[in-house]
Amino acid sequence: MLDAVLGYKGNMASAKAARQVGEYNAKVAENEKILVQRATRQQEANLRKNAERLQGTQRVATAKSGIQMSGSALEALRDTFFNTELDAIGIRYAGSIQEAAKINEAAMARATASAQSAQFKTAAYRTVLQAGEKAAKTYMGMPG
Repeated sequence: MLDAVLGYKGNMASAKAARQVGEYNAKVAENEKILVQRATRQQEANLRKNAERLQGTQRVATAKSGIQMSGSALEALRDTFFNTELDAIGIRYAGSIQEAAKINEAAMARATASAQSAQFKTAAYRTVLQAGEKAAKTYMGMPG
């Protein structure tokens, strides 16, 4: 009977540990998602800062040459602006993909932990039931 009690307690402790590990892993993934969001914002800000420098350099070079900001010079400036926007959209999209992966990782950690916890609880109950069956057979004088 002592084996049954120890088996029950051990399996219940394992079930609790599985839930805790799963929750920890989920929190880690959620924190990584926040880091991805921050990195994405910083990457986009750096892109825009560099693009502004480039546009400034283009304006200065155009002004030094004595050309009006029209025609090819204006088209080059426009291309810089639109390419920057396209790159920014790409950065945001890549960041959103990484965020979704972290959300899924957290959900999977919780689901896996829940399944493992249920398995340990089932084993705990099975231990108690088997001990009860053995005790009943012993009480009734049956081999077992």
